[in-house]
Amino acid sequence: MKEEIDWKKEILESKRFNSKFEKNLLENGAKNFMQGIYLGYIYSRWRKIRGLDKDDPIENKGQMQSSLGEFFRGTKK
Repeated sequence: MKEEIDWKKEILESKRFNSKFEKNLLENGAKNFMQGIYLGYIYSRWRKIRGLDKDDPIENKGQMQSSLGEFFRGTKK
C-alpha cells in the first residue's frame, strides 16, 4: 500500500521555500491561475529534491530518427 505524503507540510517544515508569498501559497492554496502554476513549480521542485522524478517515464527518443527528405520520399507515391 502506498503511503500518503503531505508534500506541502513537508516543504513548510524544511523551510526550503520560506518567502512570505510561498508560505502563504502552501498554507492557503492557489487563488488564481498563475498561483496554481507556481504551486505546480514548487511541487515539481519538491519531487526533484525527494528523487521522485526518477519514476517518470523515459522519453522515447527513437521516434524522431527519420529526416524530412525520407518523409517526402515516402509520401510521393
